[in-house]
This record gives sequence, structure tokens and C-alpha cells, in this order.
Amino acid sequence: MAILVTGGAGFIGSHTTLALLDRGEHVVVLDNLTTGFKWAVPQGAELIVGDVADQSLVTNIIKTRGITAIIHFAGSIVVPESIEDPLGYYLNNTSKSRDLIACAVENNVNNFIFSSTAAVYGMPETNPVGEEAPLAPISPYGTSKLMTEYMLRDTAAATDMNYVALRYFNVAGADAKGRAGQSTPKATHLIKVASEIIHGNRTEMSVFGTDYQTRDGSCIRDYIHVSDLANAHCMALDHLRSNGQSRVFNCGYGKGFTVLEVIEAVKKASGIDFRVNLAARRPGDPAELIAQSDRIRTELGWKPDYDNLDVIVRDALSWEEKLNGLSQAS
Repeated sequence: MAILVTGGAGFIGSHTTLALLDRGEHVVVLDNLTTGFKWAVPQGAELIVGDVADQSLVTNIIKTRGITAIIHFAGSIVVPESIEDPLGYYLNNTSKSRDLIACAVENNVNNFIFSSTAAVYGMPETNPVGEEAPLAPISPYGTSKLMTEYMLRDTAAATDMNYVALRYFNVAGADAKGRAGQSTPKATHLIKVASEIIHGNRTEMSVFGTDYQTRDGSCIRDYIHVSDLANAHCMALDHLRSNGQSRVFNCGYGKGFTVLEVIEAVKKASGIDFRVNLAARRPGDPAELIAQSDRIRTELGWKPDYDNLDVIVRDALSWEEKLNGLSQAS
């Protein structure tokens, strides 16, 4: 009995692989290493380099490794990039997901966990936003993920498959033991960008939009520690293994911080000041996006361990320092 983790060489995938290994699971990682790293796959997991759309490869993995569940992270995740390259996002996030789902159905893998996003809500009228809020994505990224949710919904209705779709809010931080972290060059995540500046890996950063109707004019987001999110995937797996029905869950803490507040938290934690460029709004950015996370807490019993912005920043900064050391050593 093994779990197939697609995109397990990436940020969230590697942390979830760690969490699964920590509890004794047998994990097979499938990653094409386009944005992931071979060294990021934890020791103890088997890495197969390949594409999730390669149905013959996926079928072979399922049959030869005894795969009983799939956790699907592989895809593209940058909102502005999706606006510039919509077809690329529909290929990576929708078309390839369809191929993976088809392989799961054909090979009787009935437990499927999908990495979705709060971007499916678009510009919500109220915050915190619950799972039953209108789904109105405003970027190809959000739409490409929502289309996969719809495919899973319809497939579950027609087959024996059950799924959990986890809608992430803003994921940040790093493994507290220093085993993994956000390593993608030129990543767009706010805390990652600020951490790179602190450690000399980036010279400047911009705040996109300071005229929103928020307390300081910058966007408000719900930041969730990556290790808490990894644990949510483990609990979703337990839910499906116990014959739980298909569900959609928000993954966030239910509170938000502005972009400028997060930058100040990084400056405070590091003791280093740095210049920030104030820029115009970007297409596809809602003013506020905060999770209503009562459902996952109640139904799965999820309880975050790192619900603290200072802790998230601390772990991100620690990882960036370690990443620098790894780069110098190589």
C-alpha cells in the first residue's frame, strides 16, 4: 500500500511527503522537476521523474507500487503568469489533471486529494469566505483549478472515487526542523521574496497596490504555515481511508494580515530594514481573502500548530539561511 504524491519535489509537496513519511507511510513521488528539486524529495520516498500526463507511466507506477491513494500537487501556481499564458495553465492544471484522474479511475485508485486554491473565489463579497461562497475566479490560474474540482466532482458521482479538494490560502513558512522549505528561484510568494532580500538573494521588492479599502491600503491575506497544511493533507487521507465522502475544505487560519504588516514582521524578525517599491495593482488580486475554516476543523479535527505570523516568518527566514548554505556548498 503506497501513496503517489505528484509534485512532491516542490514546496508543499515535499512538506506533505515529509509528514507522510513521519507517520510511516510508503510514498512514491512523481515530479518532472520543472520547478521542483531532486534534493527536496525526502529520504525514504521513491522519486520517479516524469509527467503526470504520461498515462502509461502513471499506470505502471500504480500497478507496480501498489498505489491506493493519490495526492496531486503538480501544476503551475503564479497568478500573473497565468494571465500572460492562460493556455499553459489550462494544460498543466486542467488537461494534465484530467489524464491523472483517468488513470486513477481505470486502475481503481479511489482516494484522491487535490491541491486547489482560494483563487476559485475570485473577489468574494464577504470575508472570511466559506466553502459555499460563489465560485467566480478572476484569473486563468483560479479557473484552471476550479475546472479540475468540477472534474473530480463529476467523476466521483459516476465512479467509486472519493476525493478531497483543499483550497489553500497563502502558504508560507518552512519545516521547523529545517528539512524543507520554499526553494523555487524567482518565487512570487511575499514572505519568500522578503526573506530573499534579507539574505541577499534579491535586491528589491514591490507592493502591488496601496489604494485598496483596507487598514493600510495594501491587500489582506490569510497566511498558513506549510506544515499545518501538510497535516491537513494527512487528515484528508485518513478521512478518505475511513470511507469518508467527497469534500471540499478551506485551508487557512481565519485571520488576515496586510502586505505591509507582513513586510514589517520580516523586518522585525531579521532586524534588517530594506526599501520597498510601491507599485500599481496587479490584475487578479482581490483586496481581501480570508478563510472561513470551521468545516475542516469540525469534520477532520484539524488543529493548526503554527498559527502565528512571527513563527511563519521565523521558519521562512531560517530556511532561506540554510538554502544559502546549500547553494554555497554546491
